[in-house]
Amino acid sequence: MSTATQLPLPAHFAAAQVGEVWRVPYQTLAASAKDWAKQHQITPSAADQMRVCLLAIDVQNTFCIPEFELFVGGRSGMGAVEDNIRLCEFIYRNLGQITEIALTMDTHTAAQIFHAVFWVNAEGEHPPAMSMISPEDVEQGVWQVNPAVAVGLGQPFEQLQDYALHYVRQLSQDSKYLLTIWPYHSMLGGIGHAIVSAVEAACFFHNLARSSQTTFEIKGGNPLTENYSVLKPEVLIDQYQRSIDQK
Repeated sequence: MSTATQLPLPAHFAAAQVGEVWRVPYQTLAASAKDWAKQHQITPSAADQMRVCLLAIDVQNTFCIPEFELFVGGRSGMGAVEDNIRLCEFIYRNLGQITEIALTMDTHTAAQIFHAVFWVNAEGEHPPAMSMISPEDVEQGVWQVNPAVAVGLGQPFEQLQDYALHYVRQLSQDSKYLLTIWPYHSMLGGIGHAIVSAVEAACFFHNLARSSQTTFEIKGGNPLTENYSVLKPEVLIDQYQRSIDQK
């Protein structure tokens, strides 16, 4: 986007707070966004002749705030925070040109195939976070489906065990990768699932200044497949060759 059309940063934006979790002051921001739009002659997004969508992937506390479950530090050790400072500044400076903002949200519950509680060994122990489960592990009984989880998911244990073997085979075919047991993260309803506060504030400010609406694309809720991409799950069919729903 042309620097000639870029706006200044509004007074409420504080780069030092981007790595923190805080309550967005909606009513205060709503009033200031309307004043900001009037001051800078920002028109409603519905009038845009060229429509621009900004897509941000999983800008959530669980990945972006230090000491949360899967914080992405990068080379600097604060990579996700630095990225979000740039993201917020981009939104504010280009407020008049961004028609819509779309945010994907990684969304999980406890009993999912990539979480420890889904699996047990012969001693009833769960696999450690960040461990890998191979097809051979499931074939040889090193790890099997937790029978209690099968009940909770409303599936017969034998059927779910067959599916689990099918799943890890599907993941590893063509040397793709093994099943990773992730730490519990992006838990639906929890603070880790939430959008980073500073990014949420920037999106809300955009909503009010441009009479727009942020789009939220939820992914990862199906307990029987990973969903790294918002476009499709990692495994598309079950052991009966039926499609797996994307959630």
